[in-house]
Amino acid sequence: MKNRKFQPIQPENESPYADAGAFLVALREQFDALSRQLKRIGQYVEMQGERVAFDGIQATADSCGVPASAVVRFAKHFGFSGYTQMQLLFRADAARQLAVQHDYQDRIRGLIASGEATGQADVGGARLAHAVIEGSIASLQALQRGLPTDQFEAAVELMLEAPAIWLAASRRAFPVGSYLAYALQHTAKPVHWLHGLGAMQKGELRALAPGDVMLAVSFEPYAPETLEVVDLALARGARVLALTDSQLSPLAARATVTLLAQDSATFGFRSLTSTLCLAQSLFLALAYRMELAYEPTK
Repeated sequence: MKNRKFQPIQPENESPYADAGAFLVALREQFDALSRQLKRIGQYVEMQGERVAFDGIQATADSCGVPASAVVRFAKHFGFSGYTQMQLLFRADAARQLAVQHDYQDRIRGLIASGEATGQADVGGARLAHAVIEGSIASLQALQRGLPTDQFEAAVELMLEAPAIWLAASRRAFPVGSYLAYALQHTAKPVHWLHGLGAMQKGELRALAPGDVMLAVSFEPYAPETLEVVDLALARGARVLALTDSQLSPLAARATVTLLAQDSATFGFRSLTSTLCLAQSLFLALAYRMELAYEPTK
């Protein structure tokens, strides 16, 4: 029998995108035309790319609340041969981070499993605190890696140029609006917080002038009252600065500038660590720019 040279297995198809970033650009461009089910998958893929890189198709389908066939249909809609080829695109991006990043999801799952294995509903206060802290650290690291310098500078410039800043932040985002209202009053910039007390936010918006900036904060499932006041502000000529969790969020679609923060969840409860850090960074950057522009009267 003659010796035969080993032939390496060839990839079934070359990816239609250079990297995950290029795919996400295409996803955002086509998002509005997708069906409701495919939009749900698209939002998950855009926000949870690191999980898609390692989760199987059924795990991804379960996280999206759709059948596995819908995930395959989503992948093929964007030119992939199937889920695996789409996954490899995200896996290549994730590989650059694995050397320095702890697997937070495995830690949380291990914490849950250890509680179930011992029959303890209470996994321990200190252990729970450590899980929350580790998740917050992971969120801050993700924010640090992904913060786009040009977008952040554009956000600061937008606030600097605005005659007045309006704040809209409801439900889980409410503490972020409260912090920004507190911090921004330390500047000379007029600040109006539409906190919704007495349901008077629509009346308060009558004072909004063209050129003002609406700084809106909202996360999935996106507070309808926040989206409502944003639409009213846009109709009056305001520009919108969005702090949200996805470029595919309805808030991002309305914004002049969008900044993203994706906070971790521990047992279903999401933190606000990275979002508050981003809000504080915006305030400090604005205060610094205003101080540089300050000219004392002679």
